[in-house]
Amino acid sequence: MEYILWFDKISKDDIPLAGGKGANLGEMVQIGMPIPAGFVVTTKAFDRFLKENNLEDEIQRIILQTNVDNVVDLKDTSARIKSMILAAEIPAQIKGEITEAYKMLSYSENVVANEKLLSLISPGREYAIVAVRSSATAEDLPTASFAGQHESFLNVKGAKDVVESVKKVWASLYDPRAIFYRAKNNVERASIAVIVQRMVNADKSGVMFTKNPQTGEENFVIESTWGLGEMLVSGSIEPDTFVVSRDGKILSSRIGKKSLMKIRDYATDRTVEVRVARESIEAPSLNENEIRALVKYGLSLEQHYGKPQDVEFAIERSRLQIVQTRAITTEAKVEEVEVKGKQILKGLGASPGVATGRVKIVYNIQDISKIQNKDVLVTTMTSPDLVPAMRKCSAIITDLGGVTSHAAIVSREMGIPAIVGTKDATKVLKDGQTVTVDAYHGVVYLGESWIKSPEKIFEEKEKFSVPTKVSVKVNLVFADKAEEVAQKVDGVGLLRIEHMIAQFGVHPAKLLHEGRIEEYTKLLVEGIRPIASAFSGKPVWVRTLDARSDEFRNLQGGEEEPKEDNPMLGWHGIRRSLDEPELLKAEFEAMKKLHEEGFSNVHVMLPFVISVDEFTHAREIAKELNVPGEMKIGIMVETPAAALTIEEFCKQGIDFVSFGTNDLTQLTLGIDRNNEKIASLFSEFHPAVLKQIKNVIDVTKKYNIESSICGEAGSNPEMVKILADYGITSVSCNIDAIEKIKSILTG
Repeated sequence: MEYILWFDKISKDDIPLAGGKGANLGEMVQIGMPIPAGFVVTTKAFDRFLKENNLEDEIQRIILQTNVDNVVDLKDTSARIKSMILAAEIPAQIKGEITEAYKMLSYSENVVANEKLLSLISPGREYAIVAVRSSATAEDLPTASFAGQHESFLNVKGAKDVVESVKKVWASLYDPRAIFYRAKNNVERASIAVIVQRMVNADKSGVMFTKNPQTGEENFVIESTWGLGEMLVSGSIEPDTFVVSRDGKILSSRIGKKSLMKIRDYATDRTVEVRVARESIEAPSLNENEIRALVKYGLSLEQHYGKPQDVEFAIERSRLQIVQTRAITTEAKVEEVEVKGKQILKGLGASPGVATGRVKIVYNIQDISKIQNKDVLVTTMTSPDLVPAMRKCSAIITDLGGVTSHAAIVSREMGIPAIVGTKDATKVLKDGQTVTVDAYHGVVYLGESWIKSPEKIFEEKEKFSVPTKVSVKVNLVFADKAEEVAQKVDGVGLLRIEHMIAQFGVHPAKLLHEGRIEEYTKLLVEGIRPIASAFSGKPVWVRTLDARSDEFRNLQGGEEEPKEDNPMLGWHGIRRSLDEPELLKAEFEAMKKLHEEGFSNVHVMLPFVISVDEFTHAREIAKELNVPGEMKIGIMVETPAAALTIEEFCKQGIDFVSFGTNDLTQLTLGIDRNNEKIASLFSEFHPAVLKQIKNVIDVTKKYNIESSICGEAGSNPEMVKILADYGITSVSCNIDAIEKIKSILTG
């Protein structure tokens, strides 16, 4: 065949014929990557198509007369050229070769070249369902990805539709965004090849960077979603994001709200958009084995190409396949910045930098014309269609999307600060409003804020007297006053289960040893349910069992408790839960049942933690039970060990922290808080205690993790003033202190 190249015949030297994507697919086949079978319609086919239809010179003339910075002019040029291409006839030889190659691909995973054999096996066989995608010669290059600038067509079936899709991909070489992008990257002429590849009917899919594109750190960043990857790369959903070490250890995870997905409709063989099952919307789309396998392939690709890679993958029935790889075209530098002001929005930093500008909200392509130089573009989702307007902007903010979406990649290449996945930027921000965008940390501030960096210090333009809002929560034991209290606060910052157990009258360990553990789960469900119901829509943080060995001695089975000289420093909290994992499993099972009943506001808080391993072990137990991904797991910071190593916990993906100041103070100062002789020395205001608290708040802010307090100090107005100044996210106080604390925080 003159115009077709099969993947196994392509190498990196074939970019002029196969384009960037096609060459990469050929390279990956050579090194044994799991690649769906396919072929490339070469650039020779496109060039002959243009020549026989006398289109090449006319197209170049039209482009040279176009002002690409004029959106209307750019769109008119694109429409003219694309209509010329779509109306032209594909030469018969090219059409015949595409049809023949497609039939070969349909009837065998391995290419069948023998026409006689093909005629024998083809009768009665179904045509393959394929993806038809661009592979331009200026695409996926070391210095520019040209991400998302050309069309792809998924779930294509039948020779006629494949041939027509090839022509549509050719036409997409002249989409407005592609013309603009080539002009700004000084690419005078580009040709295009077309990939025809067996379709992966993906249950899940995603993108993996073998180097963190935001920070430049030597960690993998993996984003994933349900169904086909189109929703992710277009920025249409909030994906799951995993930061993974090079040895496959998950350092942090952020589970997105994936309410929509694209799949193949078996009735029509077309791509359709459907709603994700409720239980999967906020459930992790990848498991640890899949993540480890991805890292393994990523390392192999990086070693082969000698550069960090941007890899697209799909998983069908547990079979992982690599769909595409290209070099990462930008590597961010971590820059320490400090922005003082009123935080009004948070998201994911997709392209680093800090910028100030006036908000312009873009709901559709027609709104692009209102973007002026140095505006902050705010839109629902990042899209390659926005590329012509992006160059004018000082920054970009989106409701949806992830750090691996196509336009996020382009924004990094253009050096434009971008924040994605804010959920509601288009609702919170207003047209014409001035904001400061800190895309290093994913935070949007009101007004022209004061910025400090190592390289440049700006004068403070404005001092903000209104502090960032601090939520007020409550510490609860029983549901008696839940309905009344729920109207006054923002959630439950500490729900103790020990009193529910005491009221039941039987030690949980006795229930465990007698094989009655289901009773423990049931009493927790029944005790927590009315509180979760009363606080519907507001978080309820349930602390796992934290009873000292002397506290339950009077319960049935309590006589079996060990005798300890100092129970406060003994066998309780997470250390006991991990020694008796069946009790912890029963507690997680209770939370799972509550979520299944619709109480998705219930979350788990682990007490008396001193090491990251304790947190990860507990999380593993939760995962084994398939607890919903929307259930958050946080830790109590009540030991100096947790306070001093808080960054390690953040990297491991804790969802929140809450200070237990009683224990933190006694352990920091070496004071038994039950010893009346030294009670006068006990103070949460000791500089050593405050220093730990401030450090934890500073670190959690850096990772956008909620910080709170549920110890006695949370009901102390003077301590609350200090915590608010430090930037704590919420304060959980006793019921009788609610009004007092609210008045302090509202001024």
